[in-house]
Parts: sequence; structure tokens; C-alpha cells
Amino acid sequence: MDFNFSDDQEQLRDAVRKWVDKGYGFEHRRGLVKAGGFSREAYGELAGLGLTGLYVAEEHGGMGMGPVDAMVALEELGRGIVLEPLGQTLIASGVLSGYADDALKATWLPRLAAGEALVVLAYQERAARYRLDRCAATATKAGAGWTVSGHKSVVPAGDQVDALLVPATVDGKIALFLVERAASGVATRGYVTQDGSRAAEVDLQQAPATLVTADGLTALEHAVDIGIAALCAEAVGAIDKTMEITAEYLNTRKQFGVVIGSFQALRHRMADMKMQQELARSMSYYATLKLHAPAEERRRAMARAKYQLGQSLRFVGQNSVQLHGGIGVTDEYVGSHYFKRLTQMEILFGDTLHHLGEVSARMQDKAGVFA
Repeated sequence: MDFNFSDDQEQLRDAVRKWVDKGYGFEHRRGLVKAGGFSREAYGELAGLGLTGLYVAEEHGGMGMGPVDAMVALEELGRGIVLEPLGQTLIASGVLSGYADDALKATWLPRLAAGEALVVLAYQERAARYRLDRCAATATKAGAGWTVSGHKSVVPAGDQVDALLVPATVDGKIALFLVERAASGVATRGYVTQDGSRAAEVDLQQAPATLVTADGLTALEHAVDIGIAALCAEAVGAIDKTMEITAEYLNTRKQFGVVIGSFQALRHRMADMKMQQELARSMSYYATLKLHAPAEERRRAMARAKYQLGQSLRFVGQNSVQLHGGIGVTDEYVGSHYFKRLTQMEILFGDTLHHLGEVSARMQDKAGVFA
């Protein structure tokens, strides 16, 4: 199998990396965290690069690209631990393109592609424990439309977005709805998370909603799988940068008159981290390439990928801190912010223990080894 990237993909990678290096440095990011963890201006710059239209068809003003192109861009955003939730835009684009009717597509996809609107997935509930088939929010028919009531937690930039994709139950079955944040009955409480990004609690009380699809569970599973693949790609970029920072420190810090990177025990530790780095990269590729697979195969692949990524994120992040010593957890040092991002990534879209259970539950007699 050829894992070389095309010239267009390499140009995309180069463009995003240049933007991250020049326009999203460490001190700039710290300023955004202090200002609330989300910047519409920075999100607009991502739109200017065409990234918000990656999954939107050309007929709706997008670039009509695919998962591999998105993976390339997200790796570079991960290197800069960019706060703005591009992965959520990919989720919204993919779900609306695949499940919404033509009128809803015509209304929202051009705005998503242009970066004029931000739509995120609001699916987490306190009692669900990462289970997608558990949904306490309810929807009721109201004339020609719908209303949704319920509470969603840890919604990315939930108090700053234009609309939310909300799963809710209708007669015991999950459906998926689009709810505009400015609609009546929508209340949000925003906050900064541990890694500096922004999230919100969202309370819905008979909020007007538009039905995206009555087969909400299928759409929700697809949405989360897009999110997992995007997160894996972003995580690879963050791991790559963490490795660079750690290697630079080991080759600069001196003890007993020599750089500590010459100590054999620390070199072995870095070798173990490198192994986890490459395992993460290979499973990110695997997740990306399985996004268009049949649903059951895709779900198995995402669980496997997220489990390995969780292992790698924890191992690389914790060992980086140990190799740095005390400076590795100080707010003034860039490495601590990568550690926090890696740690938070491990629990997004289901933590490692959850996905280990998913891998076990979906295991087949031949474990996928033989055709």
C-alpha cells in the first residue's frame, strides 16, 4: 500500500504549518486561553485557508476533499495545539452532507464552508458514560417543526457557536436535530477546559429544532467516528511536537557537565516514546482510511484506533513530563500545555477503557486477521 501523500496534500500541509508557525505561536495561544479559549478571528483564518470547507462539496462552496486531506491539515493543527474546533466543523459537514435534506444542506453547508457559521455536535450527557444509545433529551412535534428539551455537557465552544447538532429521543428512538443557539429556550454556560479550549453546558427547554434525520443513532455514530478520526490525526501532530520539544530539552539541559540526552537510560526512554509515536501514527492512518467503510467495520476500526491513541497519548505525555522534571509542569513552559492537551485528548469521544470494551464487544471469531 502506498502511504505517500500527493503533491496537493503536501502543499496543504505546508500551508497549514506556515500558518501555525507564524500566526499561532505559543504566546498568542496563551493569550487566547486567557481571553476564553476560542477566537472567531482565528477560526476565520482557518476558513481563509479553505479548511472549513474540506468536507463540503464544491456545489455548496466547499473544496470537496476527503478524510486523508483532513488528516494532513489536522496533524498540523495538532502540532500547534490550535484551540478552534475544526474537527467539529468536519463532523457537522459530514453529517449534514450525508443525512440532511436538500433544503437544510443549502441553508447551512455554504455557511460552514465559508467559515461564516460554526456548528458543533452536542451529544454528551452526564449519565451516558460514552454510550451513544443512551439519550435523556427528548423531542416533541410542534406544528410543522419540532422542539427539543434536555441538557448536554462539555459542548465544544457551545456558547459561541451558531447551531448545535443535538440527538434526542422521539417515541423511544433517537433522532438528530439542528438547534440554533440564538433560538428561544437555549441557555448556555461557557468555561475554559483543562487544556485551554472552550466548552459549555447547554440547557434546552422546548427549543425550536429542525429534524436532520429520524435515524439519529446511525448519524450520531457516524458523527462520532468522524470526530475520532479527526482527533487521532490532531493527536499525532501533538505527539510529534511533544517529541521534538523533549528531544530539544534533552540535548540542551546539562548535568555533570554533559547534556542529559547522552545518558543511556534517558535515550532508552525516548526510544520507547518513539515506538508509541509511530503506533499512534499508523492507527491514525488506519482510522482515516476506514471512514468510508461499512458502518460495523468503521466502528470497530475507530474503537481500535482510539484505544491505541489513548495508550500512546498517556505514555508520551507522562514520560515527557518525567524527562523534563519540574519545568515540565510549569505554565510558562510550552511542554506543559502539550501535556494537558494530550491528557484531555485521551478522554474525548470515549476514554481508553471505554474503547477497550468496544474492541472486545466487537471482536469477531477471526479477529479481523483473515479474510
